[in-house]
Amino acid sequence: MNETKRDMSIPMGEAANKSLLIAIFAAIIQIVSLFLAHGYPVVTITANIVLYEFLLLLGIFIHELIHMAAWALSAKKSLKAFKLGFQWKSFTPYAHCKEPMDIRSYRIGSFAPGFLLGILPWLISLVTGNLLFFFYGFLYTAAASGDFFVLWMLRDVKPNTLVEDHPTNAGCYVIE
Repeated sequence: MNETKRDMSIPMGEAANKSLLIAIFAAIIQIVSLFLAHGYPVVTITANIVLYEFLLLLGIFIHELIHMAAWALSAKKSLKAFKLGFQWKSFTPYAHCKEPMDIRSYRIGSFAPGFLLGILPWLISLVTGNLLFFFYGFLYTAAASGDFFVLWMLRDVKPNTLVEDHPTNAGCYVIE
């Protein structure tokens, strides 16, 4: 049987541009919900700003590690099947799986960083009123908007379909 690969990817820079609407929509929801839950927040600058900046930069690397770990666990892949890197052309870090996986695993790995670093801290901030959690969740939800856009592009891919992560673009090849 001859298999074909349908390219369901876009260049990293284009993914960033197209995901801007998702980031804006998420930001509106996050800001309005914080105001509704806790009123207008009082922001104070602390001496820990360097620590916060470090955590934000570290989060970029952790975001890619979460992609890799979620794909490895859900698709039962060895860590040798993955590559971490940085695409200088689009100034984008990436995690790449070099082996095909089922679409379910691909979706889990694509969603996991945005949930763990963005949505979850934001939800915690709604419960606690902690602005550090809000700020962190707000930024990392926006940072994951490219992943959310890729998930939107793949919304019609049927369960149990194999996909192959694109080596340079955001998205994958759908193996048919």
